[in-house]
Amino acid sequence: MNLVEDLALPVLVLAPLVVSVWLLVADRVGPPPRPGASRGLAVLAAVLVAAAAVVVVWRRPGLEFTWIESLGVQIDLGVDGLSAPFVLLTGLMAVVATLVPYHDPLTDARARGPGQPEKTEPMDVEGGLPVPRSLATYYACLLVVVGGSLLTFLTRDALVFFVAFEMVLVPMWVLVARHGDATTRADRDGAAMRFLLFTATGSMLMLIGILALWGATGTTDLTRWADLAGSSLDGGTQVIVAVILLIGLGIKVPVWPLHTWLPWVHATAPTAGSVLLAAVLLKMGAYGMIRLVAAPLPGGLAAAAPVLAGLAVTGILWAGLACLVERDLKRLIAWASIGHLGFVVLAIAAGTETGLQAAVYGNMAHGLISALLFVLVGSLKHQWGGADLATARAALREVSPRLGFALVLGMAAAMGLPGLAGFWGEWGAIYASWAPGPGRTEGWFRFFAVLAALGAVLAVAYAVRVLREVWAGDRRSPAIRDVRGAELGVLVVLGVGIVALGVYPVALLDLTAPAVEGIIAHLGVVGR
Repeated sequence: MNLVEDLALPVLVLAPLVVSVWLLVADRVGPPPRPGASRGLAVLAAVLVAAAAVVVVWRRPGLEFTWIESLGVQIDLGVDGLSAPFVLLTGLMAVVATLVPYHDPLTDARARGPGQPEKTEPMDVEGGLPVPRSLATYYACLLVVVGGSLLTFLTRDALVFFVAFEMVLVPMWVLVARHGDATTRADRDGAAMRFLLFTATGSMLMLIGILALWGATGTTDLTRWADLAGSSLDGGTQVIVAVILLIGLGIKVPVWPLHTWLPWVHATAPTAGSVLLAAVLLKMGAYGMIRLVAAPLPGGLAAAAPVLAGLAVTGILWAGLACLVERDLKRLIAWASIGHLGFVVLAIAAGTETGLQAAVYGNMAHGLISALLFVLVGSLKHQWGGADLATARAALREVSPRLGFALVLGMAAAMGLPGLAGFWGEWGAIYASWAPGPGRTEGWFRFFAVLAALGAVLAVAYAVRVLREVWAGDRRSPAIRDVRGAELGVLVVLGVGIVALGVYPVALLDLTAPAVEGIIAHLGVVGR
């Protein structure tokens, strides 16, 4: 067991990165690997990552060595109750992303045209002509995103946190620009450029905040930052640094009104890219708010909390209304993500133990729900030839019962129904807002709690709308095949996770409680 424990952390970090490098080299030296071989190797790496994640969370090994001695920067890796759920979620999503079939846009019914056979080799369009390409780069990019995300959640050093955070941007840009669902290169390039510009701006602001904290504390150790709890900064400076970090991380969550890049990118990204973006990358922003702001800058967060909570609630309502009129199903799920993450940000702004627990729980729930819905919508979009709700098609309950059940489960969870994962995070956030921590104006936060509850009602309305238009009805044509194989396995695992989190929330709450209590203790707050 000692050998397994010693190897688990290096395998967790290095397996996706080493395999991604091998795939990239193989794609450019000699004949490129066949798509099946690339996928098989990526799935193997993802399974290793998932297994290593379980061992790391269970045994809690650590790894520490000096990276840049002159600057005092350390590679200090490990897990605590706060990072453990995110590590497990990333391990699961690595398997999901590599198992989900790759759908080239030219094989969609709309791009294919009537009577034309599906192509078996991935293709691209340059100047209107089909050009074969390998999938090695595609799977390599997925694995780099996974590796960078894991390093972000595992590191205890702020500078390494920033570097790891930035690792995921270029491969995600490649996934959208080169492998996106859009059938025209201009659409893919536009979405990818918007993603890069927004997230790079957020990165610049995040780096400024990290450098300010580094200069004030003389260290990049996140644990030391939490212990100091902002004591090395005067009140005004702490507020300024907190605001800079919140804006930078708010772009990455994203928080309204910094959200405009997300629906476009989700609508364009390949299914696996949307899964990783929603279930992992967006979580890094919320995780950063806790690690870089809530713990080391409690006074700054308290000062900014009313504005942050107001923006979060505005995002909840804005996204809910957008979902009521959005015609593209994939874009609708993206808007729903903005609303769900608004509850997470509201919970963080509340500044209580209940709020931080609800924020972590809401992140995990959203990860599972959004992954299930994007896998499902990806399958539907491939067979429908598009995701427009206005197109007449067969009701899922009539022709595709397994897809139909998955849609009902996902939308029920998105509504926040009791017994499913979405319930505890949303209502925990509302409760935390009703009873906020010190330094928060109770009247304002109770007003925000009421507005957030109205946002939950909007979630019910748009979920029922989707079910009415896609699942219900008596149309039996044009029929589509039901989900099977790897896609079915993925949907089953995600569905079981959604139900398990809803029925037995204490498993996650017990895992995160020690770390959350530690943060609250540094804040001098009595948990609620």
